[in-house]
Amino acid sequence: MTKSYSKFQPRVLFLSGIMILLWSVLTMRFFQIQVLRSNEYQKQTKLQGQNMVHLPSVRGTIYDTKMVPLADNIAHFSFGVNPYEVEDKETIISRFSKVTGRDTTYYSERLNSDQSFVFLERNLKYSLCNNLLDIDDKGLIVNQSGYRYYPHQSIAAQTIGFTNVDNIGICGLEIEYEKYLKGKDGWIVLQTDGKGRSYHNLSYPKQVPVNGSDIITTLDIEYQAILTHELKKQMEKSRSTGATGIIMEPHTGRILAICSLPDFNPNNRHNFSEDKYRNKVITDQFEPGSTLKIVPAVASLSLNTVPLDQEFNCEDGSYNYKGIKIIQDWSSFGLLNFPQIIENSSNVGIIKISETVGSKNLYLFAKKFGFGSPTGVRFPGEAKGILRTIDEWSALSLAEISMGHEISVTVLQLALAYSTIANGGFLMKPILVDKIIHPTGKIIFEETPQIIRQVGSKENMEILTSMLCNVVESGTGTSAGIDGWKVAGKTGTAQKFDNGSYSKTKFTSSFAGFFPADNPQLVAVIVLDEPSYYYRWGGVGAAPVFKRIMKRIINSNDQILVHSLHERDLNISSHSNSTKTSENTEPHEEILPLMITGILDQNRTKQKFITIPETRGMSMRQAISTLREVGLRSTISGSGIVIQQNPKPGTEVATNSLCSLQLK
Repeated sequence: MTKSYSKFQPRVLFLSGIMILLWSVLTMRFFQIQVLRSNEYQKQTKLQGQNMVHLPSVRGTIYDTKMVPLADNIAHFSFGVNPYEVEDKETIISRFSKVTGRDTTYYSERLNSDQSFVFLERNLKYSLCNNLLDIDDKGLIVNQSGYRYYPHQSIAAQTIGFTNVDNIGICGLEIEYEKYLKGKDGWIVLQTDGKGRSYHNLSYPKQVPVNGSDIITTLDIEYQAILTHELKKQMEKSRSTGATGIIMEPHTGRILAICSLPDFNPNNRHNFSEDKYRNKVITDQFEPGSTLKIVPAVASLSLNTVPLDQEFNCEDGSYNYKGIKIIQDWSSFGLLNFPQIIENSSNVGIIKISETVGSKNLYLFAKKFGFGSPTGVRFPGEAKGILRTIDEWSALSLAEISMGHEISVTVLQLALAYSTIANGGFLMKPILVDKIIHPTGKIIFEETPQIIRQVGSKENMEILTSMLCNVVESGTGTSAGIDGWKVAGKTGTAQKFDNGSYSKTKFTSSFAGFFPADNPQLVAVIVLDEPSYYYRWGGVGAAPVFKRIMKRIINSNDQILVHSLHERDLNISSHSNSTKTSENTEPHEEILPLMITGILDQNRTKQKFITIPETRGMSMRQAISTLREVGLRSTISGSGIVIQQNPKPGTEVATNSLCSLQLK
């Protein structure tokens, strides 16, 4: 060892020790990163190099019974920014300002926000986004989703309902069937490079969105439009504060049209007050007046308390009931039998019939008809009406309820009651939704007609139907009569209960009936709320609306015409074989069917005949769409792929004809 080495040895050892120490520390740190904390750093790497993108599902469509969309989806875009990552603020500000018309300061304030994310615009239609989607800026965030759109605007708006800005159902069928309509959103993980650009890596996970199911309602958009138009026309003419109406099938309980006025347009619902959102046919109740006289009538017929030919003294229209209250009739009636009491809507007469029935039985039959109980319709906010128990009745209650006072009902309940008479005595559960169809085409729900209970016998309902026909032919409901057709119905005029007493100026005018009376296919109830004084009578205010609606349906529906003509042809044939007429006179019954035949022939000559296309092998949606494009309706049985259709492909039929599809 030299003297020089001895001099530098401490320095060499010190430096070597430092190097060994540093290397040891680095080795330990490397071991910690690579071994001890490897999982933690791998997660951080993934987070920094990955981007999870939300994939929204498409909300299901709501259709009418003929597969006409009532609530659909339109693609729309929402734009947001991360202000810290925006590269060209001026371009974004100027482009958005030109497209939306907003002042540039609005966007400038948002782009200078201290938040990590702010919305610039939400739910812009695709047609407005052409100059926005091509903006290439790392800080601009674009999200595409479906915008709920209601193509028929106010038509059936209160039944369909609407969604909020997040596409969640708020009212009507939209909220009642939210869990079916909304679908299930998905997501996808994208890989992000050092420049912030994202791309799909097949090894990264993803969840495919599941779209919402489609709802097929029982509504018929044609009937709905007719009902709405005629109600609006009469509401304006009578200066009513509101109007409600419903059309339904008596044998199935299917609701074909339902309307409440004033209404609103769900596409710009913020311009309307919230009270217009309610479907008052289902959610609101009223005193029905004389339309409720069917209850004591059915009770009496069922219990056989009054022979049809028994006459009652109607006291010249003024009856001192139990010395408590003077009951007034609208006219000075003397002796009237059972059918005449119904025909002329005598208050005095119906009270005397009710006295033979008794309070207990009157209450029981009112309950049998469903009054005072929910109907079971699947719709939010249904009112059950008011029918007090017998122990809550006063000495006047039997008389008042017989006339349709001291009881509140919904328009839907009243329609179901008249459906019970029309179908031979069975109270049906009302149906608003026919089917729910999953995006795969599978029917996950299908409603079938359901009988709640039998109210009375078919024979007694036929007797009452005959009485109700007299109401329209020669009684208080002549304004509902249709030449050549048998119509059954009952008028109602009720004073509104206001500030603790019955008003002398506020009334509800109503008419409930069914058609054709000899084989009922449609039931309708029309109610005008607070019409002007002249239109307060049910026969003046509401009955003409029923007539106009049914006449328009006759002219648009061959099925009703064909069926009724078949029945009438049988009657004419048997009549002509036994009766000869002179050259100058013909029986009235023989002329009218010929007039109706003329209407039918005119409709047929105007119709366009088309060839049924091939749908076998198609999915349900493809088949329905194919038939609809050429102007045909369809009925579905089964699920899966179409294996059979009737009529066969190549058959010539009229437009709007029905094609039955069997799926498997």
